Amino acid sequence: MELRGKQLVPGRASGEAVVLEAVSFYGDVDPRSGRLKDGRSVESKVIVAARPRGSTVGSYIIYAMRAYGRAPAAIVMSRVDPIVVAGCVLADVPLVSDVPEEQLKLIRDGDLLELPGDGRIIVRRAGP
Repeated sequence: MELRGKQLVPGRASGEAVVLEAVSFYGDVDPRSGRLKDGRSVESKVIVAARPRGSTVGSYIIYAMRAYGRAPAAIVMSRVDPIVVAGCVLADVPLVSDVPEEQLKLIRDGDLLELPGDGRIIVRRAGP
């Protein structure tokens, strides 16, 4: 399956999908461990979320994840805010936005995602 969005922060990436409804980098993610509150790791994975929520500290958290070696491979969202964009630019994390929310719902945790750097998201199912 192939989805399309808008490439906001350049770069190619691939990794396992970690799917969230919404993400607040301040509070949902521990930058030192690269883990979400629910225990899932986002390190070297592709965060998929419909929208951001939360604090202006989010850009610093994304940058701190890079500094600790725990950054995601990429972030894919339906809607973004300037905080997420700034964090991805600072941390050199590819960012794709404007993917229709109903299409994002087709991605499951563990799916392998490939982002060739042109706004496309190639989805390969992890299992049955």
